Amino acid sequence: MFKKPLVTKTSAPLRSSDRRKLKQRVVSSYGLSTDEGDILVPDGILSAKFNTHLNEPGIAYLSPDGDPLWFTIGKGSEDLVPTVYTLWTRPKLLPFISTPGAVIPVLVGGADLMIPGVIHHTPSLNEGQLVSISQYTHGENPTLSPPLAVGRMALPSDKLQQGRQEKGKAVYVLHTWKDHLWDMGSKPDVPEAVSFVLEPEPTHDTSFLTKDDEKVAENASPPPPSEDPEAAVSADPLPVAPSYTPNEISTLLHTSLLQALSTVLSDTPMSSFPISASMFYSTYILPYRPAFPSSVLANGNESLDPQDITIKNSGHKSLTAFLKSAEKASLLTLKAPPKHGQQTEVVVTTINASHPTVAAHRAYVTVKDLETRATKKAQREERLKEAEQESGQRLEVKEVWKPHLKSIELFEAFGGSAKTLYELSEVRTMLNKYITSKSLVNPREQAYINLDPLLSDAIAPKTKKAKGAETAPAPPVVEFMKRDELTKRILEQMQSWYEVKAPGKDPVVKYNFPFALRGQQLMIMISLRKGALKPIQIVVKIRQGRKASTLVSGFEPFLVLSGEEMAEDLRKICAGSTSGKPFFLREVEVSQDWKFSFKESRRKLCSTT
Repeated sequence: MFKKPLVTKTSAPLRSSDRRKLKQRVVSSYGLSTDEGDILVPDGILSAKFNTHLNEPGIAYLSPDGDPLWFTIGKGSEDLVPTVYTLWTRPKLLPFISTPGAVIPVLVGGADLMIPGVIHHTPSLNEGQLVSISQYTHGENPTLSPPLAVGRMALPSDKLQQGRQEKGKAVYVLHTWKDHLWDMGSKPDVPEAVSFVLEPEPTHDTSFLTKDDEKVAENASPPPPSEDPEAAVSADPLPVAPSYTPNEISTLLHTSLLQALSTVLSDTPMSSFPISASMFYSTYILPYRPAFPSSVLANGNESLDPQDITIKNSGHKSLTAFLKSAEKASLLTLKAPPKHGQQTEVVVTTINASHPTVAAHRAYVTVKDLETRATKKAQREERLKEAEQESGQRLEVKEVWKPHLKSIELFEAFGGSAKTLYELSEVRTMLNKYITSKSLVNPREQAYINLDPLLSDAIAPKTKKAKGAETAPAPPVVEFMKRDELTKRILEQMQSWYEVKAPGKDPVVKYNFPFALRGQQLMIMISLRKGALKPIQIVVKIRQGRKASTLVSGFEPFLVLSGEEMAEDLRKICAGSTSGKPFFLREVEVSQDWKFSFKESRRKLCSTT
């Protein structure tokens, strides 16, 4: 929502009465004490009105130092949403959802949180409920970051738990760390993450508990009154320790190295070496771990988390021992650190991507593949969302047709109405249904349609009687025709209409007359000329010797600007001047030296009944 700069107005301090009302809203909405309300709504708090890049109005409430604390979106909205600054001081203010670290940059870029990106969540979340989003880091000591985003639930948590493998959005993100609302403040460093451990419950369920009870209260919201007060956080059951043996973990790490050698490392230039052991491990081993370990090892346990495939859980216990085993297998070459140098770890100097075990390796889906897919999916969803938002700001022009004269009888046979405006797709659908119902497809040439008397009469051209002849010659009989040509001929027998919809204006359906008199709220048609909607014409003409002028015409039917409005905008943009006394503007002339002249239409206005 705040991925683009805001249009803000000057901030002003709240009056004492308004501050008390704001504090009461915060206290009642979030179940806080009066003292906590004084902290979250301090003396000297400011308010500033703003508009988002989608032209949505809102109000931001700032601390005396300028940090945004609360905001509302929408005209007259009473929903107070805490910012990241507020959640860093009171992390327990909202229920939380955790997501992997690779998803956070996507959320900061403006995407919503998808269902596959949810790891843990507070229980009993309702659709539309405000939640905070934190980063979960897996490892020997799992951690949970402070809230980095705020959003609303797109679905209840019970459906989220049931549909973990489904597609769709889990949270509609409203505000994130590092967005333009966050940039309005002091932009401090992110507070330290909180360590988490897993402890089994007597009921065989598991829940995430912190080493420090106070830190649990700071990172999990208080449960609903109907829930057990001791159940602070609900999470998917995860094993306390890897279910694989250390030797199996070592095999999976070795397979990860083969995967990297057969893919990315085979194309890595030798100039990239040497690479330190830790860099090699984080860049070429961890991302290429199997996303589904059970598919790599026979009789594997499907419950193993790929994040548990680490050196510490393997039989090597150290990275150096693992790399030396790979060197012994002739997969790579190592170099020991100098005895008296600052470097303390081994470095990888060369790799052997042509080793027989690398050639025999079978590729699999890696952890990096899943993360890349999730990122691309989130970006694709964001592009679609932006396209939908931009489509509401674009001019829409649509051609439609109305049954007329001979085509009226045909459309009545189709089951349509003579007073309805049809799009091209609707005409084709009705024609195809009629062809199917009458079995008019030519059995020898499927691309051709046999014309029955109704279709033949509808598309028959008009005939003119020659001078001196008593009757007009009969038109040539057409027995069959291609489907596209038949559709084209039917459209020629109909009236052409068009619909223009400008942003922020009601749609106006107009007969395709090229001349119109524009009033304040009414478009009056003054010409009965038929024809399709003509495009805007931009022509350069030579005026007064060598003077070049640009002539813009045909823009009036598109409802975006009148001639007067366009002239005024061009005068301001080009810092020029206008001349003439336009009454009914047909075209705008822009001269090379930014002098404008407007041609009056000399067409006489006519009245219609």
